[in-house]
Amino acid sequence: MRTRARRDLELEAGTSAHYEDPAYYTKTYRSRLDDVRFYADYAAEHGGPVLEYGCGNGRITLPIARLGLDVTGVDLSSEMLSDLRARLRDEPADVRARVTTKRGDMRAVRLGRRFPLVFCPFNAFLHLYTRVDVERFLARVREHLAPRGELVFDVSIPQPEELARDPARAYAAPRFKYPTPDGKGMPVRYTERFDYDPIRQVLFVAMEFSPVSGEEPWMTPLAHRQFYPRELEALLHYNGFEILDTWGDFDRSPPTRESITLLLRARARR
Repeated sequence: MRTRARRDLELEAGTSAHYEDPAYYTKTYRSRLDDVRFYADYAAEHGGPVLEYGCGNGRITLPIARLGLDVTGVDLSSEMLSDLRARLRDEPADVRARVTTKRGDMRAVRLGRRFPLVFCPFNAFLHLYTRVDVERFLARVREHLAPRGELVFDVSIPQPEELARDPARAYAAPRFKYPTPDGKGMPVRYTERFDYDPIRQVLFVAMEFSPVSGEEPWMTPLAHRQFYPRELEALLHYNGFEILDTWGDFDRSPPTRESITLLLRARARR
């Protein structure tokens, strides 16, 4: 008799909560442009159509579509996809026609077509918490890759000092205005707590927001699996991929001891 896997509510919350408020997400990452340029330039060099896992509200999707390339975006967050569709309404008709969205789990979605380029940007890969999660995702990637097609993705490299932080300590950041529907913003104090589970290799981040006005504070959880470079190499190899390039930054420079980001370009082995 088959037993159903037990749901891990902590991981579920850490996978979804950070993406439930597109306005906050947009404000938080509006200055993160290096990865946008990298993926847009790479798509322009190699041509589309592009399949993007973890497309969110279009931070990378829209710049690629504006270059004249078709993009299919897959994401688990209905809120982010709704915001992407709202953003598309402000785009020219030709850009709107190039973007297709699909809500679903990147470990399971089947689109019935193949792509020369598959992207998984900005740590979306870090929401694959187990070996089985990785295997299921890479199996879907293989199904969607055209012959000689490429998978390109980036992850943050585990930082020992971050993983060793005391989970009881709150790390304060400057106050800012949390986006509100009226456009005025709510001044909040912001702190983060880090709790690393070394057995599951998952870093749990608690993002704490305390309104200056004294209103009820809230917390948004985020969970990221920590993959070490050699571990990724093995996972790709044993799931039928060969690594074509490894970069340590979005300028395509080689990884160094100081690198905090790892980019991988891989192809399914024949």
